[in-house]
Amino acid sequence: MTVVMWDGATVVAVPVWERVLIALGFPALGMAAGWGLIAVADRVVGLDWAPFQGPFRLIAKIPEPWATLGAVALGLVAGVLLVLTAIGERLTVTVRHDAALLARPDTAARTVARRDVAAVFTDGKALVLQGADGAEHAREVSDLRQADLRAAFTAHGYPWRADGDPYADRFRLWVPDLAGLPEGANALLAARAKALKKSDAAESAVLLAELHRLGVVVRVEKGRQYWRTANPA
Repeated sequence: MTVVMWDGATVVAVPVWERVLIALGFPALGMAAGWGLIAVADRVVGLDWAPFQGPFRLIAKIPEPWATLGAVALGLVAGVLLVLTAIGERLTVTVRHDAALLARPDTAARTVARRDVAAVFTDGKALVLQGADGAEHAREVSDLRQADLRAAFTAHGYPWRADGDPYADRFRLWVPDLAGLPEGANALLAARAKALKKSDAAESAVLLAELHRLGVVVRVEKGRQYWRTANPA
């Protein structure tokens, strides 16, 4: 990871070399996969036990060089799409004495004021900024190293918790129509379960923000949602 001091702030981000590797590597792998598909198509058609005989027979009938050129081009497009997805999901954390900014290339930066942060910790791969009332002002999943994040936040006086979430034992597994939730929370959690299943990060984030408005804190483990209310004392 890259940790940079700039204009009184500490920036934690994915290093440039990794971004270059993604930008060049994914398209190259995509083209190689397309070429490999054409190379094995004739062999697969000759194997009666091999699956997907229909698609491979169709591919084998395409004349050369159009089959190879088309497969390589499709692999290139797939690789570029993967690059855009991967780079768009990369989190950059900028820590200042008065605020922390969490940004991704494809979304607006989220700013959390220092005065609103009572605890900073990691929960698995998620960076969490928590308020004094137990509410979460940010929960962002990334591949940034915990050591780099800890160094950045402690350098600016934020209260880093090495032991993690102080309210971890208060989370409960959510199931449909669960009692004890604020009005409207069950419907939001049900909608978010569908969004998570579809890997719709944007919709999931919108629904999570609405849950936060109701005072409900949510974490996800192995596709399941666990919840607790803010003001847990």
